[in-house]
Amino acid sequence: MTPVTLAAAGLDTGDTAWLLAATALVLLMTPGLALFYGGMVRSKSVLNMLMMSFVSIALVTVVWLVAGYSLAFGDDVFAGLIGNLDHVGMAGIGPGTLTGSVPTLLFTTFQLTFAIITAALISGAVADRMKFAAWLVLVPVWTLLVYVPVAHWVWGPGGWIAHSLGALDFAGGLVVEITCGASGLALALVVGPRIGFKKDAMRPHNLPMVMLGAGLLWFGWLGFNGGSALGANGLAAASLLNTLVAGSTGLLGWLFVEQKRDGHPTTFGAASGAVAGLVAITPACGTVSILGGAVVGLAAGAVCSYAVGWKFRFDYDDSLDVVGVHFVGGVVGTLLIGLFATATMTGGKEGLLYGGGPGQLARQAVAVLAVAAYTFLVTYGIGKAIDKLMGVRASTEEELTGLDQTVHAESAYDHGVLGHAAPQALALSTPHSKNRSPAT
Repeated sequence: MTPVTLAAAGLDTGDTAWLLAATALVLLMTPGLALFYGGMVRSKSVLNMLMMSFVSIALVTVVWLVAGYSLAFGDDVFAGLIGNLDHVGMAGIGPGTLTGSVPTLLFTTFQLTFAIITAALISGAVADRMKFAAWLVLVPVWTLLVYVPVAHWVWGPGGWIAHSLGALDFAGGLVVEITCGASGLALALVVGPRIGFKKDAMRPHNLPMVMLGAGLLWFGWLGFNGGSALGANGLAAASLLNTLVAGSTGLLGWLFVEQKRDGHPTTFGAASGAVAGLVAITPACGTVSILGGAVVGLAAGAVCSYAVGWKFRFDYDDSLDVVGVHFVGGVVGTLLIGLFATATMTGGKEGLLYGGGPGQLARQAVAVLAVAAYTFLVTYGIGKAIDKLMGVRASTEEELTGLDQTVHAESAYDHGVLGHAAPQALALSTPHSKNRSPAT
């Protein structure tokens, strides 16, 4: 959207208040993701996992305000591929500048939170083994070369996917989910598998942390999708309800597959299924009915529960299933718009099952293929370039010891309490100390 001044349009305080709240909700998703991912890795690298998410907030914020926003949402300068540089450093945008009915500074911040979590999501594919220094280089470069162009294609003025192709993506199935999933696959191939992949058990070290992170993600997702209406209106309400419904059916779909396949519905499956449903409804929440939203979530929960096993079959180590959940879930949700889109939500376009013919489904498929191919190839190239420059893989010693100690010189837990007696505890347990106060 091109910014306008207050003289050309009026500020809507209701829309502004809702988008302020939604922006805070979306920002909370990145700390929620840090907990979600942190609980999924082994205890020796949990702090590194948390740091990869938190440092993404800082890195993407700087890049976005310097040039990212202008390139993504500035007026198109070349064939729907990229925006201009008129607003480098947020030049020309002040408190009185509006985008639609809300301040442009708020719209900028809302979109910034999307860019932040998209970058952070990629870290799950390379957990336990990527150099932290390489991650610090990757995030800003990737944001400018991958996220920003795709955001312009889909949401920017004159972007080719929205305006020339006519594909629909309400809140980020293409921009966020497919982009982070394809990037995760590319980086997993560049970095290579973890030591012991397909041989050693690499179970989540803290399932309560995983569940807490999933809950925070679900909470934030209400702002992620509902806020994408950019107003306090019926479309925001419908998108928010679709988000709740799809997360629920995604959870149920995953648990049904687990029960049938493995004989046990798990907490890890519940968290993963909810996230899969939320991923899939992201592009569709503003285009499908509540029934359509339920089907989208259910389909994603079931499909993604099988897709997470593909890494063992095709031999790529996507540590925390960014490909299996975010890429596959994003593809499911984006394609199902072509079946379930309804004019009641879109204002005109309809899917195949609502009498719209196969055209919208074809447009959605072209958009998926274009974004996935561009993202994979560019991310792979960035990863290879960084590898030649400084290396992307932690050393064998660092990986075996754990990145928390070797990179950050910290430990998430007192391992003596978790199973190995600490020196003080050993001293207090000896006969010589039986009359000693624990305080001494």
